[in-house]
Amino acid sequence: MARVRAAWRRRPVAWLAGVRRVGKTTLARMLPDAVYLNCDLPSAARRLEDPELFFRAQPRGTTIILDEVHRLADPSRALKIAADEFPSLRILATGSSTLAATRKFRDSLTGRKEIVSLFPVLWPECEGEFGIRDLDRRLHRGGLPEVLLTKRSDDSFYAEWMDSFYARDIQELFAIRERTGFLALLRVMLRQSGGLADYSALSRECDISRHSVKAYLEAMAAAYALSALPPFHGGGRRELLRRPKVYGFDTGFVSFVRGWRDIREEDRGLLWEHLVLDVLRAARREEGLFYWRDKAGREIDFVVRRGRAADAVECKINPDRFDAGSLRVFRELYASGRNFVVCPGVREPYERRIGTLVVRVVGCSDLMRAIESAR
Repeated sequence: MARVRAAWRRRPVAWLAGVRRVGKTTLARMLPDAVYLNCDLPSAARRLEDPELFFRAQPRGTTIILDEVHRLADPSRALKIAADEFPSLRILATGSSTLAATRKFRDSLTGRKEIVSLFPVLWPECEGEFGIRDLDRRLHRGGLPEVLLTKRSDDSFYAEWMDSFYARDIQELFAIRERTGFLALLRVMLRQSGGLADYSALSRECDISRHSVKAYLEAMAAAYALSALPPFHGGGRRELLRRPKVYGFDTGFVSFVRGWRDIREEDRGLLWEHLVLDVLRAARREEGLFYWRDKAGREIDFVVRRGRAADAVECKINPDRFDAGSLRVFRELYASGRNFVVCPGVREPYERRIGTLVVRVVGCSDLMRAIESAR
């Protein structure tokens, strides 16, 4: 909620964005004394047929929630009128996609809105507000509150979510009609989450055109179902320069698509990367995040660009098993920046010296504070 209020201090419209059923409505309805409109309902659409008349009737300083605003016939028009003509109102609009990416939004509201991204429940939130300290539970079930907080996991939730995601978001907002090919690609991307995207291989595997692969992946990213990280590079011939590294939005869906009934020791490392990435995305607002890999296969999980510096972030379940070989090569190319090893069991951060390198071992909460403080 603090991020929403901070957004209003900068812009009249706060755009609360996140994947379907991540908790946007629940969070919005926690705002006190707000006028709440569910734009899915015909009655709400009728009240907003004349946005100027509706907004003029609201007292100065009123908070207005337009939930699922993309269901309106012309959502960008309503938000633009609110921002330009009624700046004393505080507008919170929620949606399951980025504004500019969908055909319904004729105006991206540049300069009028501040985006607040809502992610699946972050690991620090599990340990704090939700009182969940079982890492395997968070990894296996994922971070959508509806399934994370139930007593028993239910696989039907994940299958139903994917059908609903296509029907309610993708088909309507992006006019993608090929349901079978789209859902096949979504399943493949979740199964391969954390790997490099190869459009030609994906085209063959899903039996869709290479052009469709690119379009579908862009729609998934715009609807927050995927996160694509570009490679960090300085033009060196031995660095990867083009192929993005793609992560599914939630560990529960990765586990479901892979058919994992429980979490084995060898599964934790990959899924832990997803939780660390969510923390970085929340701290950076999606800006300046990369991965690094060279042609010899040496890799840094995440790189955070900070001016001319490059912070290296490595994810490890056990800090004692950290191998600094890739980090040494990376620092030979990019000497300026901090080195983090992020582990789930670290309560107090500490530093280790490994040869000439100084590495700070942290948990997710301390990583978030370190990244936010250096923005």
